Amino acid sequence: MTLSHEDDAKILLSAFEQRLEQLLPAGEQVGQVYAAMRDATLIAGKRMRPLLLVLAATDMGCKREQPGLLDLACAIEMVHVASLILDDMPCMDNAQMRRGRPTIHCQYGENVAILSAVALLSHAFNVISRAPALTHEAKARAIAELSMSVGHMGLVQGQFRDLNEARQAQNVDEILLTNELKTSSLFNATLQLAAIAAQAPPAVNERLRFFARDLGQAFQLIDDLTDGSNTTGKDPHQDEDKSTLVAVLGAQTVFQRLLEHVNSADQHLATACQHGSAARRYIRAWFDKQLSHISQSLSLSECQ
Repeated sequence: MTLSHEDDAKILLSAFEQRLEQLLPAGEQVGQVYAAMRDATLIAGKRMRPLLLVLAATDMGCKREQPGLLDLACAIEMVHVASLILDDMPCMDNAQMRRGRPTIHCQYGENVAILSAVALLSHAFNVISRAPALTHEAKARAIAELSMSVGHMGLVQGQFRDLNEARQAQNVDEILLTNELKTSSLFNATLQLAAIAAQAPPAVNERLRFFARDLGQAFQLIDDLTDGSNTTGKDPHQDEDKSTLVAVLGAQTVFQRLLEHVNSADQHLATACQHGSAARRYIRAWFDKQLSHISQSLSLSECQ
């Protein structure tokens, strides 16, 4: 019996959640910082990055059950969660809700939130350093890719631009650069870690970078188009006074750009993954659902 991609994703998600719980076990430590780390990480989210990592790795020839693969996925999620904690802080977006619950600084205070984010980042790199079945060289490459994507020339720089320049008048190219740094960079790390696990050749790594760039742009455009929605699990109207592509070009043009990024991402992923199409099916299904909701809510069905 062949599983549907939905059933396959559910099985993979269950294995991922179990491994994540093992890497942040209850009772392992005491104190508010560790409690905040667990609360922020173990609450259900989209889990797109860890699922994409495992699916893409297997589509590149890696065995799903390879020891260490889920650890790489967990490390990516820990870094993502740390970035969300910091993104929500009063000195940044001052968000009150995340994933349908009060943000970590609202629950534990700002000092605990900052420390839990730092602790999650360090724990993520520790998880990679201890990942079984990966060579020392593979671990070093994975740590280098992830640190570069998160650092001052990646996600951190994107966040800085978003906080300090997005409220000024910006042209399209400036907005696209911010989106790439803030969102595409961690997707790129996700795919590069998948390629490392699968021992993919350099040409595949480059194609995955193109895929991550399109994926990040598409992901950010969805975020911009749904900014006023009350169904995202986070505060609505966070981008009200920012220079987003929606503000500059209008929702209809941005929706068309979104479709173009989704199609381009699909083509790049098809070229990179020669041994399967699970990642493509997962991404396509996820975007189809989002596009349907956006089309209905914005009355943009004529754009499809």
